[in-house]
Amino acid sequence: MNDSATRPRRLLLGILVLVGVLVVAALALVFTRGTPKPLDAATPAGVVQRYTAAIIDGDEDAAAQYLTARARERCSEPEQPYTDNLRVSLISTVERESSADVKVLIVTSSDGGPFGMSDYETEEVFDLVKEDGRWLVQSTPWQFALCTSKAASP
Repeated sequence: MNDSATRPRRLLLGILVLVGVLVVAALALVFTRGTPKPLDAATPAGVVQRYTAAIIDGDEDAAAQYLTARARERCSEPEQPYTDNLRVSLISTVERESSADVKVLIVTSSDGGPFGMSDYETEEVFDLVKEDGRWLVQSTPWQFALCTSKAASP
């Protein structure tokens, strides 16, 4: 076979292999980038991260483990919050000796509307207290309320 004919084939093969490697690397970057770094579970922000993840995943039992006993007692019925198209980002944490406030940005996306996709952003606060040495959620933004409150007794 002629050496001048094999050279373009080798060059083409090398380019195809390089393109393939770049595509695989780009896909790996895209799929691994979306996973947030887990925060320390012993911190207020870590508790809120795990609570909201459980709510978004539809795991009410896991989410309830992060609620205070009083918050669980106030529930009349667990319900699945509407969490489609929600994103949560940590803004700040104010930690005191026995209470904490975790401020988050909640972004709700929707596909509808005359101009296409739209986002609605709101800053909300999770209130936490320390019970038996653990941070637990005392109150949540309405988007992440695990249950409806019991009606007041007459």
